[in-house]
Amino acid sequence: MAGVRPGLGSAYEAALEGARSAVLTRLWRSLAFEPLPWVLGREHGTDSLRLLLAGGGRLEGPRPDPYATDAYVTEVRLDGRPYRQAARLVEALRVPHGAAGPLGAAFASFAAELDDSTASLALSRAGQPAGERAGPATGWEWEQRVVDGHPYHPNCRSRPGFSVAEQLAYAPEHGPLVRLGLVPVRARECLVSGEWPQELRDGDRVLVPVHPWQAEHVLKGEEVLPGAAAHPLMALRTLAPAAGGAHVKTALSTRLTSSVRDISAYSVETAAVVSAFAHALAERLDGRLHVTRTLGAATAYSPDLAAVLREPPEAYARAGEQVVAVAALAGSPLARSEQWRARFARLALSVCLRVLELGVALEAHGQNLLVVLAPDGTPLRLVYRDLADIRISPARLARHGLPVPPLSGRLVTDDETVLRRKAFGSLAAGALAATAGSAEAFGAALAAGLDGLAPTADSAALRGPLPVKALTLMRLSPGVPGDQWTELPAPPAGG
Repeated sequence: MAGVRPGLGSAYEAALEGARSAVLTRLWRSLAFEPLPWVLGREHGTDSLRLLLAGGGRLEGPRPDPYATDAYVTEVRLDGRPYRQAARLVEALRVPHGAAGPLGAAFASFAAELDDSTASLALSRAGQPAGERAGPATGWEWEQRVVDGHPYHPNCRSRPGFSVAEQLAYAPEHGPLVRLGLVPVRARECLVSGEWPQELRDGDRVLVPVHPWQAEHVLKGEEVLPGAAAHPLMALRTLAPAAGGAHVKTALSTRLTSSVRDISAYSVETAAVVSAFAHALAERLDGRLHVTRTLGAATAYSPDLAAVLREPPEAYARAGEQVVAVAALAGSPLARSEQWRARFARLALSVCLRVLELGVALEAHGQNLLVVLAPDGTPLRLVYRDLADIRISPARLARHGLPVPPLSGRLVTDDETVLRRKAFGSLAAGALAATAGSAEAFGAALAAGLDGLAPTADSAALRGPLPVKALTLMRLSPGVPGDQWTELPAPPAGG
């Protein structure tokens, strides 16, 4: 930092304590609620929680709020010894048979990522301008206001492989303008779905947009031509061209939060069919839901060299309206209003429950779900983007007389548990909870959102414990593919 941005040093030091608490709070939530096999029991006090660990250890901390987004954990005590840093706590945990082998390696790498998450979060906070800022005018400006990253993941800002200079140059919260690269690939060596634009072709070659970090660290030896300047969105690897037009989702082969952000050939192959299907389904929602079209997708038959072009969400805004990613609203004056939260919850639940009833579980977390705001901030409609991880139920579609798209693979399932986990873990326990910021506020918004909706088996499931991904368990489970889940207690139903 001293070499690339010396003026940030004092602000970074000032931000470290808060960043440590923010990451420790997220880790404590995971330890308190996830089915970690080495947590043998939990003893709840009035204002505290004690975890009984394999091997006889005792870990104590404050009473956890599973839906809180503010940092409230400054210290936990392992066998009486205080810990204020998440990484040091993970290093100190003594899991039987875990000191060596895959589990021990997973603990070590997780601890390193927690350190990285803490340092990166402090850097993100240190880089924010002082004083009040004018309200964002564009969607990408709203997204660059998301400083803290994932509201519940301990690796909320972990960016392994990114130097300080690269974070400042590419991370959205630092407000950079990023120059994309273009890798030429012979058309016969490239899989293309949808309509690939002429400006991204060069004779018999397809020009695949790449992130500059990917070009430097992963695609070594590839020819890289200069591409468009673009604003990074909160996903970091997805960018909005400064000159306008389609948003560009690039492959970025590093672990951000839980996953390596590449683009599979399956996602490219199915992109056009899924986009057309989802767009047609949205037309049944009386204008309350728009789905951004996937305009084109391409891969050089490698998850490290692929890109997706998406319709910008602003295409669905009328004069005077704004389209805002839900994650960007957390902590805003709008989200602090109980009335606004109730209106938004009613809109989001009515739409997503109807889509689920028809046969599609949207992964409507705060990054994928956007809301169209009237000039006075009233939530009017929803916009959903990124169809790569929805779930489609042929049985539900058939019950409603809807055509089943010609798809197979991971997107297709009739498993009710899978469908509800996908829908509720992202929307209810994700977007709505994070916007509300606490169990009490979330409970009030959820109750208001469900009030008056026609009861269904799906809506009834929202009144009980809520499914969420077991983020820390997944990170500490080497060799276990796919998502793992836990349940959070239902929030108090009236605030």
